[in-house]
Amino acid sequence: MTSYVDATATAQEHCEAMSALHPDLSERYQSLTTLLTKKLFHQLTVSVLEFVSTPETTLRPTVDGGNSYLALYHRVVLSVDKKLNQLSLARIASLVAQSLLGDAPNGDLVAARAVFENLLEKKGRLGPGATLYTESKLALLGLALMQRGSAVFDGPKHLESTKSMLKQNDAVLSELAEGTESDAAFVHAAHYECAMVYRKAVGPPEAYYRVAIQYLNYTPLEVLSNEEKFVLATDLSMAALTGDGVYNFGEVVQSPVLRCLEGTDNAWLVELMEASALGDVLGFQSVSERHASAIAAQPALTGRADAVKEKITLLALVNMVFERSSSERTLMFEDVAERIHMPADQVELVIMRALSLGLIKGSMDQVDGTVNVTWVMPRVLDEVQLKALAGRFGEWAIKVSKTRDNMGEQTPTFV
Repeated sequence: MTSYVDATATAQEHCEAMSALHPDLSERYQSLTTLLTKKLFHQLTVSVLEFVSTPETTLRPTVDGGNSYLALYHRVVLSVDKKLNQLSLARIASLVAQSLLGDAPNGDLVAARAVFENLLEKKGRLGPGATLYTESKLALLGLALMQRGSAVFDGPKHLESTKSMLKQNDAVLSELAEGTESDAAFVHAAHYECAMVYRKAVGPPEAYYRVAIQYLNYTPLEVLSNEEKFVLATDLSMAALTGDGVYNFGEVVQSPVLRCLEGTDNAWLVELMEASALGDVLGFQSVSERHASAIAAQPALTGRADAVKEKITLLALVNMVFERSSSERTLMFEDVAERIHMPADQVELVIMRALSLGLIKGSMDQVDGTVNVTWVMPRVLDEVQLKALAGRFGEWAIKVSKTRDNMGEQTPTFV
C-alpha cells in the first residue's frame, strides 16, 4: 500500500473520529470524507475553505483538546496538498494559523508561525502567487501581534524585515498573472493589507493612504467585520486629511467604507471629509467648531492643523477652477479671495503653492491681479459634479456643431 493511500486513510479516520466527537458537525465531516474518497479535490478545497472560515460554528477541540482546524489541516489537507490549488492551500493555512491565535496577546504563536513557515518550505511548488500570499500573511501575523502589545516579536527587526519583503514583493506583484481574476484579488489583498498595517505602524500617512486605497480595491467590504470597517474608515480619513500630497478626497468620499462611520462616534469625520472634498472652507470650519472636542482628541489632526487648513484652502481653489468652463478660467484675485475666504494680499501665495504642487497649471498676471488656468488636476467626482461636467460636454458639443455649420456656410462651392 502506498504512502498516499495510507495518508488518505488516516485523513478519513480523523473525519470519522471528529464526526463522532461532535455530532452537530457530523454531516460536514462526512461530506469531507466523501469528497476525499472520490478524489474530488476542487470540491474538497472549497468545502475546507468554507469550513475553516466560520470558527464561531465549526472550531472545536479535538479528542486530546487540541485545535480542530490544525488537526484538519495536518491530517486531511496536507495528505492531498499536492492535488490542491496552491493559492487555496495557502488561504486555508492562513485561516488555520489565525484560529490558533484567538484574541489572546500571543495565542499559540509557535504553532501559527509553523503553519506558514512549513508551507514556505515548498516555494517551488507553491508558485509566486501563493508564496507572496503566504509571506504577506506571515508578516501580517507579526504586525498584528505587535499591535496587541505582544513582546514576543522583536519589533524593530520585524518591521525592517517586513519592509524588505514588501519592497521585493512589489516587483513580483506587478508581474504576477494568476489563473483567474479572483485568485489575483486574494494575492493583491494580502499584500496590500500587510503594507497597510506596516504603514500604519511606521507612517507616513500619505504612504498609508496609497496602500489602503489599493487594499480597498481588492477587498469586498462584506468580508470585514464592523470593527475592521470602522478602523479602516477612520484611519483612511485621517491619512487623507493629514497626508502630504493627498488631494483626491473623492476616492474616500465616494467609497462605501466611509459610510461605515455613520451612526458611530466618528460620524463627524464623514462631514469633515465631504466638506474637504468640495473645498468648502466655511463648511469645514463649521464641522470643526461643532466637533471641536472630538477633533482635539485626534493628535494626527491637531499636530498638522496648519497643513490641513492649507489643504482645504487649496482644494477650494481647485474646485473653483473646476466649476468654470475652459473658456472662463481667467480668475480675478478678488474672486479667488472670496472663494477661499482669505485676504486678497494672500491669494498670490495660495496660487503659487497650487502651481508648485501641480494642482493647477497656468500663469499669473500680478499687475492685473489675475491667474489664467489651463489645467486642473483630475479627481474622483461625485454625482453633482458629474452632472455638471456632462452639461459642459453638451454645451461644447452644441458649440462645435454650430461652428461646423458656420464653416460649411462660409466655404465656397466649386462646380
